[in-house]
Parts: sequence; C-alpha cells; structure tokens
Amino acid sequence: MFDTYWRFAARRHAVYQARVAGKAGPWTDDPILLRHRFTNCYRAADRVSQYLIRNISYAGSQELEEVVFRTLLFKMFNRVSTWNLLENAFGEIAWKNFSYAAYDDVLTAAFASGRKLYSAAYVIPPPRLGGDRKHSNHLRLLEMMMTTDIGGKIAEGGSLRTAFEVLRSYPAMGDFLAFQFAIDLNYSAVFDFDEMEFVVAGPGSKDGIRKCFGPAADGIEDQVIAYMAEHQQEHFTRLGLVFTGLHGRPLQLIDCQNLFCEVDKYARVAHPGIAGHSGRSRIKQLFSPVTEPVRAWFPPKWNLLP
Repeated sequence: MFDTYWRFAARRHAVYQARVAGKAGPWTDDPILLRHRFTNCYRAADRVSQYLIRNISYAGSQELEEVVFRTLLFKMFNRVSTWNLLENAFGEIAWKNFSYAAYDDVLTAAFASGRKLYSAAYVIPPPRLGGDRKHSNHLRLLEMMMTTDIGGKIAEGGSLRTAFEVLRSYPAMGDFLAFQFAIDLNYSAVFDFDEMEFVVAGPGSKDGIRKCFGPAADGIEDQVIAYMAEHQQEHFTRLGLVFTGLHGRPLQLIDCQNLFCEVDKYARVAHPGIAGHSGRSRIKQLFSPVTEPVRAWFPPKWNLLP
C-alpha cells in the first residue's frame, strides 16, 4: 500500500500532464485509472479549484473583504452553476452590495424549481440560524462571518493555522471544512501563508493512512502526511518513478492529504483485502472524459515555471 501511494501519484499526475498538453486519450494503461474517476494529485489543479482561482480569487475587486466574501460564498455551495446563477441575477457579486433577502430569494426559487445548489464533493452541515432551508442558513452563516470581520481576523493571525482556527470558531465549521476553506482563501492574493505549515486529515485521508500504515498511525495522521511531503522525492526515486511536480512545485501537505483519500479509493480495487476505517469496498464514480480542454492557471504568487 505504501508503494501504491507513490505509484498512484506518478500515474495520476502523468494523466493530468497529458491532458493539459492536449494529447489524445487514453492517457494511461492502468485499468483502474481508466475506469474510475480520481481527483488530481494537486488540489489546485482540479476543475472547481481552477474555477475558484481564475474566476473568483483573482477576478473582481482585490480588497480583502471582497475576496473573502466571494471565496466563502462560492465554497458554501462549491458548485459552479450556483455561482453562475447568482452572477446572472446580481451581476457583480460583492459584499458591499450583498442582501441576504435578495440572495435567499434567488436560491429559494432555484431550489423550488428542482435545481441542485450544492456540490456532492463534501457536505457542509447546515447551521441553525433561523432559516427555513439549508441554503438560507448558509447565507446567514456567511453574513455572520463577514459582519464579524473574518478576513481581518485571519489577516491579523498571519498563519494558515490561525486561519483554520478562525474558521473553526463559526457554527457548522468542523475541522475538515475549516482547513479546506483556509486553503481556498489562501489561493488568493490577500493571503500568503505557507501550505507546508499545517495540515488537517479528513475522513477519507485517515482511511488511506490506515491502509498504508495500519492502526499505529491512528492519531498521528498529520505527522504521517508531513513525512510523505518531506520525503516524496526519496520514494519516487526509490521506485524509479518520474514525478516532475506542478511546474517544479512539489506536493504540499494539502496535496499529500488529498492523495491519501484517492489512494484509499484506488485500493478498494487494487488491494481489496486491506481495510481502512470505513469498510467501503467499491469506487462509486466512474471516469467520464470531458470534451473541453483542461485549463491550468495557478496563483501568480507561486511563481511556477512555464
């Protein structure tokens, strides 16, 4: 399982690089990768993260509170079509023009018509803030965050860990979501925290870690993820694998965390006899190629090589 982690990373990233280069598929001879859907090795390279970075983080006003507002609004639903719905209704999406009632009316009407508002990637528990619907309570949560100067608190804290702690202090924001939101905010130009500073393992990641290391890793998942990030080149070299990174950028803690989630799924087919925590035995999502080109645009502050 430990070696499978590195082999999976190399093969999956090779698929991504081939698609970005515009090469015709199939992009791998790995039968599991050919049949099933897996996210990219680099979280920032996935479709929704790419949309966030290009169309939200670096589009529109670059004032702190506006970047924070746009990012948090998008991540509450994590669905591009919901963002487009709000853009069509309001034009510029900005905290300075935000109206809870107006946004709630648009989303309520869309929900009543049968439209999906949320991504299935992960579930954000609805806070109990007086709304009749899940989306109404999430808008209330967003309003609460903004009126209590969440952006200023994060900026004043000056670290990814503090960003996580600030987010974690709000209703319905558990450890996993608070960390994911901190990473998304940190893509922008208004924050520049070190992604190698701090990590939180999500449930899927903990399953993958259990499969790679057994029960001895329970409770020290953050240290295991840090080991993987710090020793990645050693193990790619040991196994004779080619892994050039993201234009020279090595896997960060968030990427190694995500890879454990994906390796957990991969192992359900490759190593069905190795158990994690959840007991899941199959991969739900099948691979379905998209027709549009794979776009790649990353935060300019990363200074990635062309």
